[in-house]
Amino acid sequence: MTSRYEVTHRTAYSYDEAVSVSYGVLHITPRTTATQVCESTELVIEPTPEDVSDRIDYFGNRSAWFALHTPHRHLTLTASSIVSTTPAATVLGGDGPPWEEVRDDLERLAGEDAVTVFEHRLASPRIDAAPGLRDYAQASFPARRPVVEGLADLVHRIHADFAYAPGHTTVRTTVEEVLAARAGVCQDFAHLAIGCLRSLGLPARYVSGYLETRPRSGQDRLVGADQSHAWMSAYVPGVGWVDADPTNNRLVTDRYVTTAWGRDYGDVPPVRGVIYARGSTSELSVSVDVRRLPPGPVI
Repeated sequence: MTSRYEVTHRTAYSYDEAVSVSYGVLHITPRTTATQVCESTELVIEPTPEDVSDRIDYFGNRSAWFALHTPHRHLTLTASSIVSTTPAATVLGGDGPPWEEVRDDLERLAGEDAVTVFEHRLASPRIDAAPGLRDYAQASFPARRPVVEGLADLVHRIHADFAYAPGHTTVRTTVEEVLAARAGVCQDFAHLAIGCLRSLGLPARYVSGYLETRPRSGQDRLVGADQSHAWMSAYVPGVGWVDADPTNNRLVTDRYVTTAWGRDYGDVPPVRGVIYARGSTSELSVSVDVRRLPPGPVI
């Protein structure tokens, strides 16, 4: 089955005084993958910037860059996309290789795949080799355990051991601080899972995107109530990248829409920019809507 979604991501800024110049880089356009096709997309920036360009970044993500030189006190960025997704091929933990064999097989990779895989085994700016990561990871990866089974167990333990606590952390919170506090949000849990796998010599990457949420029984769906989401992905030779969501204790399904991936959050924030202004106060509002559409053709 193919699932189709209309995804609208709106970010709005209001400033206490006029901003003379704004520069920004956006990762809010879904990418096309083996299980996802971005059928169409439109980006509207208000006020209209003098310069806008689209590009594919180092990780293959679709991104947009803009420069606005007209004085403004409000800035709105709206991306609207139609996306089709299909479930990933079923991966059974019991059928996968033991995690130690995966780690050792990576040494025999060659070519472009080797570069991609090895850079995701290394520490990155927001996921360092924090003390305690390997100890926490080892409980999910005893000797000879199939790698996907270990991944599922790690995701389950993070979901059980850590409290979902919006506002408890920031984008600068370290993995070590999350380990100590036992609390965070989806970004923190993705970083934690990635750090655990890397501590064992297994490659893992950070994935940014959206998740279709469903209202409780008898309640209307709220437009704009969805949020940007984050999860992680582990590389398994012969299978490819296997995505898992520690925040929701599951492997990723066709209800997830991928925008970008990288080593950690710092590579793919939805919006990153610089402004020049005299004022020091601003207000930010973000609204994300993931609306299911009638089925389309199979990818």
